[in-house]
Amino acid sequence: MKKTKLALFEGQKIRRHWDDKHELWYFSVIDVIEVLVDSSIPKRYWSDLKIKLKNEGSEVYEKIVQLKFVASDGKYYASDAADTEVLMRLIQSIPSPKAEPFKLWLARTGYERLEETADPEIAINRALKTYLKKGYSLDWINQRLKSIEIRKALTDEWENCGVKEGKEFAILTDEMVQTWAGLTTREYKKLKGLKKENLRDNMTNLELVLNMLAEVSTAEISKKQKPEGLEKNKGVARKGGFAAKKARLEIEKQTGEKIVTSRNAKQLQLKKTLKIK
Repeated sequence: MKKTKLALFEGQKIRRHWDDKHELWYFSVIDVIEVLVDSSIPKRYWSDLKIKLKNEGSEVYEKIVQLKFVASDGKYYASDAADTEVLMRLIQSIPSPKAEPFKLWLARTGYERLEETADPEIAINRALKTYLKKGYSLDWINQRLKSIEIRKALTDEWENCGVKEGKEFAILTDEMVQTWAGLTTREYKKLKGLKKENLRDNMTNLELVLNMLAEVSTAEISKKQKPEGLEKNKGVARKGGFAAKKARLEIEKQTGEKIVTSRNAKQLQLKKTLKIK
């Protein structure tokens, strides 16, 4: 844990830690409960809630971690902390009017995911509107939506080759990115000043194109070579990344400019927010 910050909710402070290794924010559970519950003893409330969750058979408490947070006296004390996913689950178990907006948001999000599963075009339209509201240009959005399609084709191919979603996908992605960009995914995000933000959402058009080239090349090579398991797929990921690396080096040679840069979404020349009816 290398960074500690305060989040604000309803004017009250919630202590949090950024875990660089796992790229997750962890929040003080006691602080969140104090904000949401009208109780003079939030620690007692949390103790009772833990018992309730255990009796219900919930495994949420097993995902709680102990971290040291700074107290009002300036000293650090160990306290329960939860990442965003676990925290949302805890909020669902808190009968408080202040928790209701979170519960409504979770219900809405779940409903939208079901809609998108039934009709993937809905997800694409939502993504388009979201990027426009953030101020991205249409040219950039078209590239980004295409990159989502290419990424899905690649992950489908990885699954066909026996690669497991999650950690193994991340390992292969890292091999591919490091080969074409010369940086690991973590180093790339650090260069752009990112934490939880999506790396692709902070790429320039040219960075996106080269990343897509690496992914589509990896998928096509995989279809021909049919690698099985993680280790063999690493080799294929490097081959796909090398195809994009050659393109990157040639473009840099012709333009005299580096393609992989520190520019992120805030620094790119984004258009003003557009309204979609």
